[in-house]
Amino acid sequence: MIWNFLCKRSLLLLLIFPGFSANAQIRKITGYVQDAHSEERIPFASVQFKHTTVGALTDVNGNFSFTLNNWPSDTLIVTYVGYEDFLLPIDSTIEEMEVVIDMERKRTTEVVIKSKVGKGVIMWRRIVKNKPLNDRGRFDNYSYEIYNKLEADLNDAANNKLIKLKVLKPFREVIDQNIDSVTEEKPILPLYLTESLSDYYYQSKPRKVREVFKGVKTIGINNQSISKMLGGMYQNINVYKNFIPVFDKDFVSPISDNGSAYYHYTVPDTQTIDGRKFFHFVFSPKYEGENAFTGDAWIADSSYAVMKMTLRVPDAANLNFVEKLDMVQEYSLLNDSTWFLSKDKFVADFIFLDKNRLNFIGRKTSTYRNVIINDTTVERELMKNKLREETVMNDSVNRKSDEYWADARHEELSTSEKGIYQMIDTLMAMPSFKRFTDLLYFLGTGYKNVGNYEIGPWYNWFTINAYEGPRVRFDLGTNTGFHKKLYFTGYLAYGFADQKLKGRFQTLYLFNKSPRSTIMGSFLNDIDNGQVYYDEVGSDNLFAIALRKPNVPLRYMKIQQQRVEYFKEWLNGFSVTLNTQRRRFTPLSNLPLKDHYPAYDGGESMNSFEAGIKVRFAYLEKFLDGNFYRMSLGSSYPIVEAHYSKGIKGILRSNYNFHRVGGSISDYKKISPYGSIYYNTYAGKIYGKLPYTLLEMPPGNNIWYYNKYAFNMMTRYEYLADWYAGINVEHNIGNGLFRFIPLTRTLKFRQFWGAKVFWSGLSEENKLYNAGNNGHAFKTMDGKPYMEIGTGVDNIFKIFRVDFIWRVLPRPLPDKTFERFGIFGSFRIVF
Repeated sequence: MIWNFLCKRSLLLLLIFPGFSANAQIRKITGYVQDAHSEERIPFASVQFKHTTVGALTDVNGNFSFTLNNWPSDTLIVTYVGYEDFLLPIDSTIEEMEVVIDMERKRTTEVVIKSKVGKGVIMWRRIVKNKPLNDRGRFDNYSYEIYNKLEADLNDAANNKLIKLKVLKPFREVIDQNIDSVTEEKPILPLYLTESLSDYYYQSKPRKVREVFKGVKTIGINNQSISKMLGGMYQNINVYKNFIPVFDKDFVSPISDNGSAYYHYTVPDTQTIDGRKFFHFVFSPKYEGENAFTGDAWIADSSYAVMKMTLRVPDAANLNFVEKLDMVQEYSLLNDSTWFLSKDKFVADFIFLDKNRLNFIGRKTSTYRNVIINDTTVERELMKNKLREETVMNDSVNRKSDEYWADARHEELSTSEKGIYQMIDTLMAMPSFKRFTDLLYFLGTGYKNVGNYEIGPWYNWFTINAYEGPRVRFDLGTNTGFHKKLYFTGYLAYGFADQKLKGRFQTLYLFNKSPRSTIMGSFLNDIDNGQVYYDEVGSDNLFAIALRKPNVPLRYMKIQQQRVEYFKEWLNGFSVTLNTQRRRFTPLSNLPLKDHYPAYDGGESMNSFEAGIKVRFAYLEKFLDGNFYRMSLGSSYPIVEAHYSKGIKGILRSNYNFHRVGGSISDYKKISPYGSIYYNTYAGKIYGKLPYTLLEMPPGNNIWYYNKYAFNMMTRYEYLADWYAGINVEHNIGNGLFRFIPLTRTLKFRQFWGAKVFWSGLSEENKLYNAGNNGHAFKTMDGKPYMEIGTGVDNIFKIFRVDFIWRVLPRPLPDKTFERFGIFGSFRIVF
C-alpha cells in the first residue's frame, strides 16, 4: 500500500540520521481517506487512536492531520458509515507519516429502523418535495463546458494470466514497463485513454440540445460515432430523476418519488462546511436483488439540495459482468442558493471470464465549467439547430496539439495516464502486436484484413444441407485501403452433392456518411435461405447444422437476383430508398415446380421485375458507424416504415404485373421499474395473380435457435397469403419473480414473455392458381389468426436464454398436423 511505501522511506531517513530521532519530540501523521474502488475522497470519516479519546473527523476533502508529543496508541482506527473499519498499525519509532487510507465498502449494510417514519424517511420526503427547485431541468436554458476522460485498465496485471499468454511475449517488455505498481494496491496495466472537450447547450421549452466538440484525443480508434458517445449528449445520469441508467438497466434513484418503497434511509449525523449545515443521508435497498443502490449523500440544509451523492451497485443486483460499480455526482454553488452539477465519476470493475483473465477497470470522469444559466447567448446558439438534438464535430477536433490539451484539460493527467499514449504508440508500431490484434478481430468478428482486402466471415466457410450436401464458401471484400467510399464484396460457394457453383457479388458507393447517401448494386445466384437478421443464426453457417428441427420437410429454392438501390437520408430522420430488382426462382426440392405456372407473351415463369420505394421515419435515431455500413442503436420514438412496389411485365422477360404495398410501426421502450417492451405492428397487401414465390409467406423457423423476428412454431413455406397484418410483442421484465427465490436470485435469472399474432388471407384467384401443385398444398388462414405465445428463462450463465413457445391458434386438427409446443435456445451478451 501507499502508506507502507512512505513509511519505509521515513524509516530509511532515521537510519541515515540517527541524531535527528534522538532530539525530536514531535510525532506527526497526515493523510487522506478515500474509497478503495472509486478513489473518491471521503469527508467526515472518523479517525481515532484506539482505546483513547484522541481523534478527529476528516475535512470536506477527506484530509486529516495529527501533531502529537507521543503516539497515543499503536493503532489508528478509521470508520465511516457503509465501510469496513480500517486499522492502521503505528510504528512508535517513526516520527512522521504520510498515509492514504483505502476504505473497503461493506458487503451488506445493516440498517436499524426504530419507527415506521424515522428521520431518514422524513429527510427523503423533504428532498423529494424540493426536487423541482433543485433539479437543473427547472432552468429555461443553460450551457457549460464539459471535459470527459475515459480510461480502461487491466486489473491485477502482475498476476493476470492474460499478460502471460505466449502470443503476448514479443511485446511483454513494453507492457511490463507500463504496469502501475506504485499508485495501486493491485498493479494495473493502463490499456486505453480517450479525452473530449465540448460546449453543451440545453433549452427546456421547446426542448433543444446542442453539443459542439472542441477537441477529441484518442489512440487506436478513429470513429466519429464512438467519439460522440463521449460527449454530454450521452451524459444521462441525473440523481434527481426517478431512475438512473446503469448500462442497459434502470436503477431506482434513492431520491425517487417512490423511493421509500425500495430503500431504507437513515441520517446518522450533520456537519458544517463553510458555515453551511449539511445532513448525512444514507440509503440501502429494502429487498435483496432489487435494482437499487447503496450509498450516501450530503444534503444542504433549508434547500435540501444534493451537494454530493455516492451510488454503489450492490453485489445482489441483477447485473452481468460487473463486480463493483461506483457512481459519484457532485454539485457546486453558483451563487448563494443555486447548486449546479460540477463533477461526475463512474468506476466499474468488469469480469468477463474470471478474475485471473479478463478483469478490467473502466473509469470515466466528467467535469463541468463555465456554467451559464438562463442567458440569451444560449438561446442564440440553439437557434442554429435544425433538429431538437444536434452534435457538431468537425474533422479538426481530432488534430489538436499536445499544447492545446495541456491548457484545455480541467485536470492534469496522472503519470500512468500520460504513459498510456506512449505505450499504445509503441505497440501500434510493432508488427507482432498488429498480428495479435488482427487475430482477435478475426476470431471475434469473423473477418480478417489482408492488405486492401477482407476475407470472412469464417463461420460461413462450411455447412451441410440435404440438397447440397457438404457446402464450402469463401467470401472476399475490399476495405478502406482499397477505397474509402467504394466497397466491393462477394462470395463463391460449392455444394458437393448438387455439384453446382453459387455466389453473390455486391458493390456499394458511399456518397455521404451523415446524413447517409448510398447507391448499391448486387447480383445473387444461390439457394434461398430466407432473410437473415444481424442477431439470428441463419441456415448458411456451421452453427445451424446441429440445430435443425427433425421431421420438417426440407424445401429448397434457387434464386437469381439482380438489384439496384439508391438510399437517401435527411437529418430529420426521414429516408427514402428507391430500388429495382429482377428475381428468377427455380424450385429444387419439395416445392411446386416451375413448369406448373405458365409463361405469357414471351415471358418466363417465376421471373419478375419490379420497381419500388420505401420511406422511413426514425426521429433522432442513433447509429454506430462502420467503414461502409452502420448499426442502429435505436430511437426514443417509434420508427415508421411504408413501402410500395410495382411489378412490370415484359422487362427482362418478366411474366407478371402486380402491386405490393405495406408498412410497419415499431418501438422499444423502457417501462421502469417493470423492464422494457418491444413491439412491431405491420400490414400489407399484394394485388395480382401470382405464383407462391411472389406472394407473402410468413417467416417460419426450421431450427431450434429462437428467432425474434419469425414465427418459431411455424415452418418455412407453410402458409401463403396476399394480404396480412400482425403484431409482435416482447416484454423483458428483469429478475421478476426470480428475485423471490434465493437460488434464482443468486443465479441472476431473468423473466420475459412474448406474443406473436398474424392475420392473413388468400384471394380465390390465387388459391386456384397455387392449389394442388404436385401434391404440395399450402395452408391459408382465411382471415383467422395465427398466434403463438411464450415465456422462459433469460440470463442463464449470463449468456443463454431458453424460450418455451406454445402455438395456440389455429386450434390443432385431429391428425395433429403440427406441434403445439417447442423449446428453443439462443444466446446473447448483455449487462
